[in-house]
Amino acid sequence: MSQELIADLAGRLNVDIKGLNFIESIRMLQRVEDNFDCFARAESGFCNQNECLFYTECLQNSQKAKD
Repeated sequence: MSQELIADLAGRLNVDIKGLNFIESIRMLQRVEDNFDCFARAESGFCNQNECLFYTECLQNSQKAKD
């Protein structure tokens, strides 16, 4: 998922993500939708939220993220 798609989704949800990086932006959107802000936090490389819009990117970024 590109930053442009994240920005489009944020615009549709009326969420200001200016100044946030990719991971922070997605976590903000998760919170706005009353979901856990768990993006890129799948420590073991496993996530049971396979219906999540960000599922694939989450697992990819979990390997890179420190938080």
